Amino acid sequence: MERGEPNYTEDQLLPLSALQHWLFCPRQCGLIHLEQVWAENKFTAEGQVLHQKAHEGADESKAEVRITRSLSVRSFALGISGQCDVVEFHLASGSASGDLRGEISDLRGRASETADELHEGDFKSQTLNLKSATPRVLPVEYKRGKPKLHRADEVQLCAQAMCLEEMLEVTIRNGFLFYGEKRRRTPIEFDSSLRQLVSATAAELHAMIASRETPLAEYESRRCDACSLIELCQPKAMRFKRGAQAWFDSHLKSQI
Repeated sequence: MERGEPNYTEDQLLPLSALQHWLFCPRQCGLIHLEQVWAENKFTAEGQVLHQKAHEGADESKAEVRITRSLSVRSFALGISGQCDVVEFHLASGSASGDLRGEISDLRGRASETADELHEGDFKSQTLNLKSATPRVLPVEYKRGKPKLHRADEVQLCAQAMCLEEMLEVTIRNGFLFYGEKRRRTPIEFDSSLRQLVSATAAELHAMIASRETPLAEYESRRCDACSLIELCQPKAMRFKRGAQAWFDSHLKSQI
């Protein structure tokens, strides 16, 4: 994968997880990443436990697969940084797993480098060169519950893959979402439409952060009633801030 000039600097990188928050609910995203508020409920607690289990333990090798946990990634093109729960490096037959362990260790160190540092000299000589080992790279993201109707989880996983592609100069065609309720992996293809959604979501996220304005609430029972921030957000109350006509329409409907 060709690497272009970075669009963002180190201090402009936003949390990769914010992409999922934005697609789930722009107001939730603003509350978390602009107003720095947070609250737990049983759903967020279950998610934290699942992620902790995914992050536990050291890197390991199984046959021709190298498994890494809590791998830091970033993309200066998208302007995001974060951690992958699990990344699997599937070696081609006959490749040296020992060399790959050293290269992954080097990747962990390079993940913290700034855009300017990465442009000093030849990029390929400063980052992980996986072409010699020719592995297949597969990110795996762990989620509680089951597959969603929206694509927020898919965007988060694809964003991780796009970060890895930028850092490693490889192409990653698919990955997996592991849902705690199903207890098995759901394959996700990183096609052009999903990649475009990742890029568009990252741009919208940066625009929201730059505006310093938390989006207004749009109450939706299925989404809002399960949100840990519902008491802080007050989505039902916020709907009356849209003006007298909105209040009048809502009041009229309640009388019918």
